[in-house]
Amino acid sequence: MKYFAAILSLLDQEKNVRLRPQHLAFLNEQAAQGRIFARGPFADGSGGLVIYQAESLEAATALAESDPYVSHGARRLDLHEWALTPE
Repeated sequence: MKYFAAILSLLDQEKNVRLRPQHLAFLNEQAAQGRIFARGPFADGSGGLVIYQAESLEAATALAESDPYVSHGARRLDLHEWALTPE
């Protein structure tokens, strides 16, 4: 399993507020299925970060693009494979 960092930059504040319940439901469902390693908003309010767990970039992209924030244009998705460095 690989890790993928989804940086979700705010594009539309109105859509962001309206879609928040759907976004949180989506994240909760993905977390329940073991597809999220970590998640949370940026402290400055500019967006947030989700670390997905997936087999490939294509799988992670499909997952991240199905987030209502992304699919409805509230946030821009910037996705990168993330190399978790063990301590």
